Amino acid sequence: MPMRFSKVLRILSQPLNRPAFAITTAASSQSFRRPPPRVSSTTVLQAASSISFLSSFFGSSAKAQSTDDSMSYPDKRNDDEWRAVLSPEQFRVIREKGTERPGTGEYDSHYPSQGVYTCAACNAPLYTASHKFKSGCGWPAYFDSIPGAVTRHTDKAFGMDRTEIVCSNCGGHLGHVFKGEGFPTPTDERHCVNSVSLNFKEDEEAKA
Repeated sequence: MPMRFSKVLRILSQPLNRPAFAITTAASSQSFRRPPPRVSSTTVLQAASSISFLSSFFGSSAKAQSTDDSMSYPDKRNDDEWRAVLSPEQFRVIREKGTERPGTGEYDSHYPSQGVYTCAACNAPLYTASHKFKSGCGWPAYFDSIPGAVTRHTDKAFGMDRTEIVCSNCGGHLGHVFKGEGFPTPTDERHCVNSVSLNFKEDEEAKA
């Protein structure tokens, strides 16, 4: 006699971590295999929300707004003037506080013995080669900056408090600074900087 439908359902509803098997009815020799697990609409929405949140880190935290208007910097060029001298990607990161994707920047694996990293927007000296260290984070990392070259302020984007770092001369976005991560450096700080915010001049020196 054929198996009762309710018994088939009980078998099909057993835990998914068991090996797959086939059920064959004596009457028709027809095989029924366990269907794939159902994914609820709630699970799909939660996953989509997480992907959207993560991707926002590589967009712009300022969207249509440029660098913080409440602060004054020596270089006071407006957005039109910056667009004339910056590439679209530089403008997105430096003026709109964007973030380049990890591991893609020119200076991520760049470890010269001497030289100076300057602001890609205004050419102000920011870091020396001796400040750079290997952090494995996917962005250029520096344990300190040239005195007075970098300004810090609180970034409340994405619902969290982080310390943003900008060029003290033009206010261009560099990245963020993180403390207490345990790196064997003199400051135990990591200036996580976008490569697109930087230029490098090997033949220059600056007072550290």
